[in-house]
Amino acid sequence: MSTAPTRVDRPLPVQPPARSFALPHRLPGSMSLSGLIGAALVVFWLLVALFGPLLAPHGVGSIVSYDVFESVSGRHWMGTDYLGRDMLTRVLHGARFTVGLALAAAMLASIAGTALGVFAAVSGRWVDEVISRLMDALICIPSKIFALVMVAAFGSSLPLLFIAAGLSYLPGAFRIARSLAVNLNTMDYVQVARARGEGRLYLTRVEILPNMIHPMLADFGLRFVFVVLLLSGLSFLGLGVQPPDADLGSLVRENISGLPEGAPAIVAPALAIATLTIGVNLLIDSLPGKDRRAAGE
Repeated sequence: MSTAPTRVDRPLPVQPPARSFALPHRLPGSMSLSGLIGAALVVFWLLVALFGPLLAPHGVGSIVSYDVFESVSGRHWMGTDYLGRDMLTRVLHGARFTVGLALAAAMLASIAGTALGVFAAVSGRWVDEVISRLMDALICIPSKIFALVMVAAFGSSLPLLFIAAGLSYLPGAFRIARSLAVNLNTMDYVQVARARGEGRLYLTRVEILPNMIHPMLADFGLRFVFVVLLLSGLSFLGLGVQPPDADLGSLVRENISGLPEGAPAIVAPALAIATLTIGVNLLIDSLPGKDRRAAGE
């Protein structure tokens, strides 16, 4: 009696997955591609603010051409302004005021707001209420109105612009810092540290601040962008950095008559403000927001 041959099922060959040619959302490491672009833009403008005046091809007030609003050329890479001055030189000098003032004012707002927010969160109810109500009263005043009142009362100067911009955005930083600190203050590890007798300074320095660094860094980036736009707006109105100095907002205002011609003198500082603010936004969007305790590190 013949026996039918046994059929052996062989596994089908596995096809390799199709290769995708799309750009990766996140490069190897912890920062996305957009974050790297933002970091490159931020580093570029920081270097321009630090070393730009040393690299300027002409004096900041030197009239180098009899043709106003001259177009881009090998001699003048960004053209000339309404007086015939080299725009590349003007932008290299103006970036120092825009970046420097905005960075200092954002640091004032973020550091003071964080300190007040954490202090209010770990203090008693009455201290928290008094500080919170003062910040609520200050945040009700629009930042531009507050800055305009300060300039109208005391005149425009670099220290006044620094103080006005810093105070304008301090309440926002305070509210975010206080909200984070209040939530962290109820965590188990903070309650354990309080139960074993640790003081407020220890709780603030060891248990609370390290776990709110990433959100506050992101908020600092936003404050920086807000201050850049505030200072540029004041300078556009003629109330910011005063001649003979000029920031990027002042360069837009003084060359506004070249707008119908599409002169590079007005396009260059506007693009400088745009790339600076976009770069900071791309960078802060890529920052990792992770709680060390929650991650189990």
